[in-house]
Amino acid sequence: MTVKRIELIDFRNIENQSIEAHDGINVISGENGQGKTNILEAIGLFTGTRSFRGARNIQMIKHGKQFSRLSMDFFAAGRDQNAKMVVTPDSRDTTINGVKQAAASSLIGRFCAVVFSPDKMMLVSGGASERRKFLDAAISQAFPQFASLLVKYNTVLTQRNTLLKKYEHSSSAKDTIDIWDRSIASIGAEIVKKRLGFIKNLSPSAEKFYEGISSGREPLELEYSCSFSQQPLSDDLEEKFYDCLKESILSDVRTGYTQHGPHRDDLLILLGGNQSRIFGSQGQKRSAVLALKLAEAEQLSVLTGEQPVALLDDVMSELDQLRQEYLLNRIKGWQVFITCCDPASLKLLDKGRIFIVKNGTVEKTDK
Repeated sequence: MTVKRIELIDFRNIENQSIEAHDGINVISGENGQGKTNILEAIGLFTGTRSFRGARNIQMIKHGKQFSRLSMDFFAAGRDQNAKMVVTPDSRDTTINGVKQAAASSLIGRFCAVVFSPDKMMLVSGGASERRKFLDAAISQAFPQFASLLVKYNTVLTQRNTLLKKYEHSSSAKDTIDIWDRSIASIGAEIVKKRLGFIKNLSPSAEKFYEGISSGREPLELEYSCSFSQQPLSDDLEEKFYDCLKESILSDVRTGYTQHGPHRDDLLILLGGNQSRIFGSQGQKRSAVLALKLAEAEQLSVLTGEQPVALLDDVMSELDQLRQEYLLNRIKGWQVFITCCDPASLKLLDKGRIFIVKNGTVEKTDK
């Protein structure tokens, strides 16, 4: 999967630019505030998800304009394809290969990319919800139906939590909550199994990339912490979840919400056997997140047969020259877009394309 060309019209500070991408490493260089990240953001929108910067539509439209237009030529599923998007304050109207789509989310699974940006540090430093979000988003790119499974689970979870608040004063709630327990146990067990399968495949890749980035200083390991079973790989996972829901009913009623389930689980990221969230240095955490994002891209390639595009924003600034060289020249066979501010980093690139961004204009050179 590769981006061939992307055109941006009235997108943030970019008035009208057409960018022809290299099928390997694309370095986007320039000072802060010139528009480097805007290019990555535009590419990321074609995954069918929201802006990885958390921006609202209106923030992505050039000041004084009513909408922005994006067009991307890309190669996927063995053929050249095109996607277009018109971003208005209220919508993102999307067309794929000339066919208008009901929603931008129709792009999920059609074009895949993984993103590293400064806020991704929350994957290690933040709460468990950040790591669940990482797992679920990655799995959904490989298996779009997984996103529907998550929606179903959250719907049932909301219903159960509503019944918990009525439980002590409603015979109807007491009579019907078992139905929801059965449903939530079934769907929840399936979610955990999908996550475990993904982590099993992700771990060797993450360990390999972390070793390369950190020069083998300490090993990285991944473990899944299940809130309702110490043995989540067991065959009777659904029954264990159901039993846990029954046993915790009184406690759940007191708190007013369901305390166990995949919505409470965590991905443990260990460095040298210690939790990186607690004991890792900033450099170690940054390297761990980068290794996880690169491993995500590699595993999506294995699962889908398509190598996703890697979008690496502001990853170079806190890496020494050895790690910068690893990123620029050791990742073979897939397309990478990487932003940087320091012109000295450009000298480390063996082969690829360099884009210099200044005030929303883009110039390219090849190496």
